[in-house]
Amino acid sequence: MDAADFTTVLAEVRRFVRERVVPLEAEIDEKDEMPAEIREAAKKMGLFGFALPEEYGGLGLSAYEEVQLMFELGYTTPSLRSMFGTNNGIAGHVLMVGGTEEQKSQWLPRIASGEVLASFALTEPDAGSDPSTLTTRAHRDGDTWVINGAKRYITNAPLADVFMVFARTDADAPPTRGISTFLVPADTPGLTVAAKDHKMGQSGAWTADVYFDEVRVPANALVGEEAGLNQGFKTAMGCLAHGRVHISALCVGMAERLVDESVEYARTRKQSGKPIGSFQLVQGLIADAKTDAYVGRATVLEAARSFDTGSDTKVGPSCTKYFTSEMVCRVADKAVQIHGGAGYMRGVPVERFYRDARLFRIYEGTSQIQQVIIAKSLLGEAANA
Repeated sequence: MDAADFTTVLAEVRRFVRERVVPLEAEIDEKDEMPAEIREAAKKMGLFGFALPEEYGGLGLSAYEEVQLMFELGYTTPSLRSMFGTNNGIAGHVLMVGGTEEQKSQWLPRIASGEVLASFALTEPDAGSDPSTLTTRAHRDGDTWVINGAKRYITNAPLADVFMVFARTDADAPPTRGISTFLVPADTPGLTVAAKDHKMGQSGAWTADVYFDEVRVPANALVGEEAGLNQGFKTAMGCLAHGRVHISALCVGMAERLVDESVEYARTRKQSGKPIGSFQLVQGLIADAKTDAYVGRATVLEAARSFDTGSDTKVGPSCTKYFTSEMVCRVADKAVQIHGGAGYMRGVPVERFYRDARLFRIYEGTSQIQQVIIAKSLLGEAANA
């Protein structure tokens, strides 16, 4: 996409977010549901495939372009981005990274258009931060694969049309080398999606457990077919690294919204007959919040540049995800403090964002996992001594 077209896309998305989605935030939070008209508008704008290749119907954005788009999408409820995030991110990238040409041609155009909603089924009740310990299994039975197991907290599961399922295919291999990925349509017999989870925040973004009971899929459901056998862990880690840059930009967008809410409140809320923004301690809170958001933006842009060139696809994504997810929680806390009692009331944006922000330090790898990745990458063998 050339620079002029990308500038147009950014402007359209900014207008869409601020004029159509922001006014609906309270309704989305209360009803825990994304309005159908917003979903359809997102499809028409190409948001279900912005990170997927143009040859498959996507916009083909680079990581550097993608994070700029995420800055805009992060300005509102994160459930908007979640609606199409897995199509572009961890689910869609499974096929981009590991799929055969036939699998890409069959699925990516429908994923990019929003006709198909894809879900990434990796996490399990006892395999979260360390997915190499997953226990969902798949064994070959003639010309089919049979999958048994359970997945937890799977984003978009209640709405998904297809799941990218990670299952152990070699019980004797080391934990990270015996996992494969399968394309499993949601209507496959034996696949059951539980009731949606009731979460602290991020209402409108649905998650649920998914169960596999003797689920049979054809041999070509193996992502990458024979070449993809036992390559699932590697595929998942590559997808998660991209996802960390993506989520980092979302955190920055939310932080910038929180700063704007705080500044506006400090300008208009009066105490002792004058705006609270005239008090230096309030000014300090705003200055700290803006500084955090400013540094976060710069960090994400640098990480995206390095990801695009391939010079850093591991440490950079972890560093920026660690910093920005912690940063947005600090900014949210300051925003509530600036609002005082009003910031603790339902219906006030900063209260909702305070709840929404907390999840960013957990998914796509917890802050502690990012610390481990960063430290081990720097220390090498010394980290395992």
